[in-house]
Amino acid sequence: MMTKTSFFSAIKIKHACRELHSLFPDKETVFHFLGRYLFHPTNTVWGLISRYYEAYLSKADVTMSQQEGGANSSIKQKKVSVLVTSLSSGYFEQIRDLYWENPTTTGEVVAVFQPSNERYQQSEKQNHNRKAWAEIYLLSLTDKLVTSSSSTFGCVAQGLGGVRPWILSETENQTAPDPPCRRVMSMEPCFHSPAFFDCKTKRGIDPGAVVPHVRHCEDRSWGLKLFQNHSK
Repeated sequence: MMTKTSFFSAIKIKHACRELHSLFPDKETVFHFLGRYLFHPTNTVWGLISRYYEAYLSKADVTMSQQEGGANSSIKQKKVSVLVTSLSSGYFEQIRDLYWENPTTTGEVVAVFQPSNERYQQSEKQNHNRKAWAEIYLLSLTDKLVTSSSSTFGCVAQGLGGVRPWILSETENQTAPDPPCRRVMSMEPCFHSPAFFDCKTKRGIDPGAVVPHVRHCEDRSWGLKLFQNHSK
């Protein structure tokens, strides 16, 4: 039998659910709107973002991290800026050399940039964290986005930018899968470490099967993310 306390608790939960639905009718936009509302770079970080963007990215016709089809070589060449973010400079150097040594099949002029290469995580240093935040924000400003599997940088950038990126699949035995990447189904970031214990039933559950708008992530089978439920 439902007690008076549990009855009013159920009403409050239903009311809260209605309020959340009114605020976020599209479940895939929750992080995008909250992130845009709550995450404001400091003046120092905004300086890093704006100076880099104006210097290297603003003049491009397309800003991306993967070259795609473009203009015919008989007309004005399309300028493409590729932004690479990584602790290592190795990826940047390989991509830069690839486009330097080989022309694109459709005639684009491709410039490759990497704001920093800090080599290893240095979370105790404020300047390191400022650069990380600036690079995440710069990624969110790109026209096309390609992220590595289980990337927190990529997750936050796609949510802030409101885009569904292409995500690179993890290699197996040093072999790239076929296809090497796929388009994600939701712009929402992946929650990489969700709880799997149901306190009410005191047993493990599959949190990705509880409600229709929460599913497992494309790149991490145990992670969770929000999806728009199109079945209703």
